Amino acid sequence: MDAAPRLRAPSNRLLLGAVFMLLSALLFGIGNTAVRWASTVMDPLEVVFFRNLFSLLWMLPWALTAGAPACRAVLAERRLGPYVTRALTTLCAMSAWFYAISQIPLPTATAVSFAIPLFVAAGAALLLGERVRPRRWAAVCAGLIGVIIVLRPGAAPIDLAFLALFVHCIAAAGTVLQMRLLSRKDSSPVIVTFLGLLVTPMALVPALFVWTWPSLGTLGWLALLGGILTLGQLAMTKALSLAESSAMMPYDYARLPFTAIVAWIVFGQTMDLWGWVGALVIAGSALYTMHRDAADGRKMARSKPD
Repeated sequence: MDAAPRLRAPSNRLLLGAVFMLLSALLFGIGNTAVRWASTVMDPLEVVFFRNLFSLLWMLPWALTAGAPACRAVLAERRLGPYVTRALTTLCAMSAWFYAISQIPLPTATAVSFAIPLFVAAGAALLLGERVRPRRWAAVCAGLIGVIIVLRPGAAPIDLAFLALFVHCIAAAGTVLQMRLLSRKDSSPVIVTFLGLLVTPMALVPALFVWTWPSLGTLGWLALLGGILTLGQLAMTKALSLAESSAMMPYDYARLPFTAIVAWIVFGQTMDLWGWVGALVIAGSALYTMHRDAADGRKMARSKPD
């Protein structure tokens, strides 16, 4: 009688992971627009601090009540070390990203950041022992071709902001791989809570060198920014707990069309025809992967004995 649920389980995990990853892409698209606005009224390093502070404040009510036993378990079992290294790579990735999007149009910066899945796929194979099938490599490469179509090398000069984007890609890939490892033992809220606990004091140190006191109105927007990006983190962490990181990261390409729409509404920034062609290539690679992974999940389930 329970054969049908077992048949559906593998594809359901992949499909549910894809839904959470697409939700994460939408939330990060909105949140990054808010970050760009905040960077016009204060230094990006200070935005990094407030973003993590408010993320922590959003998570504390849960961490002090229903989540207290799970959070205490991390400390009791002496598993804080991986969280510290993940916090360091997150701080590096976030600082580089916030600086870059304060200088580069959001759709362009988002397109460049899609080098991350390539590093994630390589790292997943080399460090985590995950099997990265040729189809997933093809999806990543197709997405990168879409990025090249969007950027059209030579259309913009390579400066410090683009170098910061490269640093962001390396550090963000390391963060994703660590998130995958942490999610094997801990839930998404636990991972995000400890991220806020550790990154907030780390981010305060560089922020003090560029400190300016924000207005009450700006603090309100920063609180909203922290909430949106915290939800995005929770969605991404949940997706990575449901399926391999090399399978989930192609769906992150949806950030480009989401970000382009939000940037057009808020800042009037637009992409030309070739930009949208590239966006369609990127989205198509993710959708094809989702379809094939779901089909493989059903095929594997049918091949298992009852």
